[in-house]
Amino acid sequence: MTSLSEPSRRIVLTAAVATVAAAAGGTASQAVADTKSGRRRAPARPARAPQRLVDNRAWTSYTDWCSGSAQGTRAQAGVRPGLVIDAPLGTTDYTDPHTGRTAAWEYATWTSPVHRLTVPAVEAIASWNARTPDGTWIQIELKGTYSDGTDTPWYVLGRWAAGDQDIRRTSVDGQEDGKSSIWTDTFAIDDPATGLRLASYRLRLTLYRTPGTRITPTVWRLGAMGSDVPDRFTVPASTPGLARELNVPRYSQETHKGQYPEYDNGGEAWCSPTSSQMIIEFWGRKPSAAELAWVNPAYADPQVCHAARFTFDYQYEGCGNWPFNAAYAATYKDIQGVVTRLGSLTDLETLIAAGIPAITSQSFLAEELTGAGYGTAGHLMTVIGFTADGDVIANDPNSPTNEAVRRVYRRREWENIWLRTKRYNAAGKIVSGTGGVCYLYFPARPTARQRAALAAVGVV
Repeated sequence: MTSLSEPSRRIVLTAAVATVAAAAGGTASQAVADTKSGRRRAPARPARAPQRLVDNRAWTSYTDWCSGSAQGTRAQAGVRPGLVIDAPLGTTDYTDPHTGRTAAWEYATWTSPVHRLTVPAVEAIASWNARTPDGTWIQIELKGTYSDGTDTPWYVLGRWAAGDQDIRRTSVDGQEDGKSSIWTDTFAIDDPATGLRLASYRLRLTLYRTPGTRITPTVWRLGAMGSDVPDRFTVPASTPGLARELNVPRYSQETHKGQYPEYDNGGEAWCSPTSSQMIIEFWGRKPSAAELAWVNPAYADPQVCHAARFTFDYQYEGCGNWPFNAAYAATYKDIQGVVTRLGSLTDLETLIAAGIPAITSQSFLAEELTGAGYGTAGHLMTVIGFTADGDVIANDPNSPTNEAVRRVYRRREWENIWLRTKRYNAAGKIVSGTGGVCYLYFPARPTARQRAALAAVGVV
């Protein structure tokens, strides 16, 4: 969680446009500065209402992995099909920008078929689920075609390993082509007001391993979510339709305040990994005692420290990289992790009814969320159910103790702070909201009811 007195830990969704322009109802003429990187964001675009706002596509099956273009990789059949190294294409050197170390790696690639978006997108976020044994890592890239027929470059969306001994997992800054940019974990059209959209894309995986070995990464899931959510300060209210609460473990990030400051200044910034750990344990998974041996034994809930370390993005310098959290969850046996956007609390009710909790991203002033007791420029919390009145039951990690984590928030307030794309900050400036971003963690082999619920919210 980030307090209003501090810069936002999210890069892609931080914006400030002229208040007078919004009051006039027009498109702001000035670009906006990102509070952390100092780079500039595109002006706001006029609100519009497409029939669909989100397109999800994922490659997960043996047939999927046999499609596309394989160079040195092969599809691996089984209960959970995946992609592995078969015969490396060669060896390449990689200099880790965060350690300065240069090492040689064998590599092989797989490129997906072209996916034409059913929702021409202004943003796209990838998700991947993989196993990377020591001595291996993966790189994820996207190349798209714009609605004007021109192509993007190959953009790096992540260099990732489950561990941190071989490479430091990282996003890559400074990627742009004058029409779009990469903001940590998100592809974004620079000026959506022009009407330019991402019409289609391919994803490319590069699998790396230590030369001369036979170890290999295994990638089980690769996909992307494209979206075109209109700019809006408020969203339509949904009608309550479910009263149910899931029994999700409760962890406070504040318990870890000051612990391991090398990972995003310690626990007070660990809303994302703390939320991730709650859901991982809801599904009956957690790190082993051996995996937690590095944590100071005096610290309570060492698994939260573990989650922070292994979601940390060394370029972003934070634990809030959305795909890195989903990928971390999927390192646990038979768990899938996906980043998506949902359209309403009705979608969340559909998931809760099927026994699937969700992690949601939102930002708000203290007075906009009754009972929170704080304001934030960006915060993750876990939705675990709904009251009989339709209010949101959330495990909010920004709580002083584990016992205080369970909160009930007013439905209308909560829905709006989560789904809006624009809001006013404490200084009266217009800044961005996430537009319904959430993480979904669910079994590798979901039940029929879970599959139906996921399909109903656009996740396959």
